[in-house]
Amino acid sequence: MRLATFIEGSSGARFGIVRGERVLDVVAAANALRRPPPATSVKSALTTGPQTLAALQSLADAAAGESWHPTAGVKFLPPIPDPSKFFCVGKNNKKHREELKANKMLTEIPNEPTGFIKLVDTISGDGDAVARPEGITTLDYEPELCYVVGKRAHGVRKAEAMEYIAGFTLMNDVSARQIQQREVASGSRFWTAKNMPGFAPVGPWVLTLDEVADTEDLWVTCHVNGEPRLRSNTGDYLYKIADVLEHFSRYVVFEPGDLIAMGAPSGVAVGQPNAAELYLKPGDEMAIAFEGLMSLRTRIVAPP
Repeated sequence: MRLATFIEGSSGARFGIVRGERVLDVVAAANALRRPPPATSVKSALTTGPQTLAALQSLADAAAGESWHPTAGVKFLPPIPDPSKFFCVGKNNKKHREELKANKMLTEIPNEPTGFIKLVDTISGDGDAVARPEGITTLDYEPELCYVVGKRAHGVRKAEAMEYIAGFTLMNDVSARQIQQREVASGSRFWTAKNMPGFAPVGPWVLTLDEVADTEDLWVTCHVNGEPRLRSNTGDYLYKIADVLEHFSRYVVFEPGDLIAMGAPSGVAVGQPNAAELYLKPGDEMAIAFEGLMSLRTRIVAPP
């Protein structure tokens, strides 16, 4: 099931189910059928059990045409705008590590999963504009697989990890590389380079796990102004979500609705010999995608 948060015209945020080129307004459909909505947000739908998802499927099957809207006529917001934690795995792609090593940008190889936190107010939605900060000339793209936690996870065993995952979405870990390099050199762990306004486009919807055969065999792409920049497979992640959840849940309590992004793919600008030509500038339009599943657009603009 494809679960989304969207607006149409001047309406407020609505909870929707995407089918093909249409999106269902769940609350409107439930009201029209004179039944209570099974859920009123993506987070509540994903974190209240399989019975809720089954009820949503039933509602979508029964919903009348007036509760459906063409996807071309709506704006998709971040599907979960308010996770209690937005956790990101670092240096987690085998081929990307080799790129960084070849360009002498990675000298130490961690022997366990590493991570950092994205601030929640960095989250932006499909089609949103992201301002390139004043003085930044090394703005980079990082399309990533982003899992959604479905239930409270603490002390998780690897064999049981997928029981705690409710679905996944796309995330673009926009990064200001020149600041990142200074932060790495100084030992800083705040990651200003990744926590500026809008630096986490997410969406356009969450896909439940039953929709795909294997989240560790998805092709992720990035185009800038229509030009292909990268194509990478999620199978290249060194540590899988089971490894990540087992490792970090020893110390961190993940709550329902939390987001876990799995790391930069190969092909991002910073790992390329012609990186200076590839960095993002105002006027650029990014489109990242999981092939055949979803795509997410972002515009780069000058600072206000």
